[in-house]
Formats: sequence, structure tokens, C-alpha cells
Amino acid sequence: MRFEWTVALRFLREGGLQTVLIIAGTTVGISVIVFISGFLGDLQRDLIQRTLGVQPNIIVRPAEEIARPLRDGRDAGALAQVQARAQRLRSVDQWQTLQVELEALPGIRAVSPVASGPGLVTRGDVNKSITITGIVPERYVAVTRLNEKIVAGELRLNPGDVVIGTDLARDLGVALGDKIRLSTPTSPGDAYQVRGIYDLGQRNLNRAYAYVTLPTAQALLNLPGGVSSIELAVDDLFGAEALAARLQAQTPHEVESWMKANSQLRTALNNQTVMTLLVRFFLALVVAIGVASVLIVSVVQKTKEIGILRAMGAARGRILRVFLMQGALIGAGGAVLGSACGYLLTSIMSNFLRADDGTPLFTATFSPTLYLYTVLGATVLGLVAAVMPARRAANLDPAQAIRV
Repeated sequence: MRFEWTVALRFLREGGLQTVLIIAGTTVGISVIVFISGFLGDLQRDLIQRTLGVQPNIIVRPAEEIARPLRDGRDAGALAQVQARAQRLRSVDQWQTLQVELEALPGIRAVSPVASGPGLVTRGDVNKSITITGIVPERYVAVTRLNEKIVAGELRLNPGDVVIGTDLARDLGVALGDKIRLSTPTSPGDAYQVRGIYDLGQRNLNRAYAYVTLPTAQALLNLPGGVSSIELAVDDLFGAEALAARLQAQTPHEVESWMKANSQLRTALNNQTVMTLLVRFFLALVVAIGVASVLIVSVVQKTKEIGILRAMGAARGRILRVFLMQGALIGAGGAVLGSACGYLLTSIMSNFLRADDGTPLFTATFSPTLYLYTVLGATVLGLVAAVMPARRAANLDPAQAIRV
């Protein structure tokens, strides 16, 4: 193989500007592919986090109560038509055992029990409908990262504390240390001190939730010792639906992933991914055509040299490998440079693109897997593009080639 490497490198060096241009073209194509892949992945991940707010990746709830019609006899029809049953707030059955079992499953990063239900917040003559959410803070932040959204105070809750959103605090005219009354249809409630204020970046979410300790919510919602749901964070965000389906098959409870709960967002992301794949495919096709065309020209330019090598005893297989190696070198070189340029471009764009609140629209992350696959894919692409020119060079007749 040393002979093939030597000749391949020599042909590339002798190509001069032609070699520089094709490597530059390959670099540009690969850098755009890397940029689109990295940019889209980072943007989708951050978009999902912003859209979901404090919504978990997977949520486990009690199964819906189903009303069944009364039958008259073994084979007779229904005596009456029964309307759908109103769903009451219920606890997840044996939730402590289920929590331990979920924590032991692979792919689940964090588990948090939650007691959540409708309530009313009152301050003076102002009343607002909210969702009272009882949490264990250290568990809940591992699932939703609510602690990162606290803009005033803290999430360290005591039995008499509550954490509310910025817009709800503004509507009620309260600040840290002020007291508000929380009540529910089953409890007259009590006064709670505002311990923290969060900002989820969406007004409807900032008005929706009031966070208290789990025992406090259990008392307010008439769920003694129970929880209305168990919320999960998973290792693979886009694999949440498959994991939820497996959990659904193993438990009598209702299991729902963020992908099912946000079907429109999921459809938009899928369409975006398909369009990106098409763009990447055509970019790769353009790169392959460029490599093939340059190597075809190289075969024409090096016809006499190829004839001499064949006359000196070089087998057709060796000539074939010379041009295949040229294609691989062009692909690998362009991939390495293109990966670096693509990551640099992604990092630059992450600093320039901002959300409405001034925070970066997405965070650039370094994915070794992406760049490894890019280099390997571009090398294989170069090899494939070089097949036709390499076969043409290997099939040249030595006598005719020398006379050219």
C-alpha cells in the first residue's frame, strides 16, 4: 500500500490549484452539513425546553375512570346509555413503590412525585385561578430545572411558603415576603408567604402555577399521602415516546410523553428534520460530483504517467487504489476542515441569535459522535465518488496511454 499512498499524494500535490479548490469546495460543503446538523439539533433541544417550560419528559398518572353501562342478562343489551364519567383528582396507586421501580429503569434520569390540582389564589379583592403544585424541590429540579428559572428569592420551600410566576406576582401586586391565600374546592386554605418568583418566558405559564411543599398540596387537594402524578426526566429526549410506550405496557397507569402531549410541536420538528435531511443529501451529492469530476480530469491529465506505471508492471488493482485513495484523502481532509469550520460557525451563531428575553436562542454543544460520523461519512463519500475515475484509470491500455 505504500506505493499507492506515495503516488496518490504525488498526484494531489501536482494538481496544485485544482487540488486546493476541490478540498476547499469539499470543506465548504461539509461545513454547511455540520452547521445545519449541529445548529438544528441544538436549536430543537433549546426550543423544546423553552416550549415545555416545566413540563416533564414523561408523566405517569392514574388511568381514567370509565363508566360502564349496566347490562340486562348475559347476552342482552345495555339497560341505559351511560355518559362519560367526570374525572376526579385521584392519587397514583402505590406511588412510592412505583417511584422506586422507575428509578431503577435504564434511560430514566430523574423521578419526581407531584401533587397537582386546581386552586384559587387571593390577594385582597383579586382572585386568580391557578394550578397548585406540590413538589419535593430537590427531586423536582432534577426533572424540570425550575431552579434555573428563579429570578427572585429561592426554591427552598418550607410548609408555609409558596413560589409563583412573575406575571402572577404582578397581577396580585406582591413581592418577596408578601402573603397570599391559597384555597381549593375541598379546602378553605391558608395564607402563604411568597418565597420565590420564577420566569418561564411565557406569560400564560407564569400565571399558571403556584409551587408549595408536597405535604401542603396533599392537604389542600384532599390527597392525604398521595400524589396526582409521577414526573420523569429521560436521558434521550427524542426517545421519550418509545420509553413511554414500554412503560405503558408494564403499568396500569396512564403514561404520556412530551411528544404526545405536544403533537403539533412534534410534527413541526419532524418536518423540519426531513427538510434538513434533504438539504444535507443534496449538499453531499454536490460534493461527490465535484470530487468525481476533478478526479476524471486528473485521469485525463495523468494518462501518460498511468501508462508508464502500467508498463513498469503496476497492476490494474494498484492504479485503482491510487485514485480511490485520492478520493478518500480529499473527503477526509475536507471533512476535518469542514467540521472545524461548521462548529466555529455554530458557536458564532449561538452568540448572535437571541430570544425575546435576551438569552441565547440556543447553546452550541460539541458532539464527538456527529464529527466522527461526518469524517467517516465524507471519507466513504470520497471513495464512492472516486470509483468511476479509478476504474477508468485502471482500464487504460498502457501502449495507447504512453502514445498520448
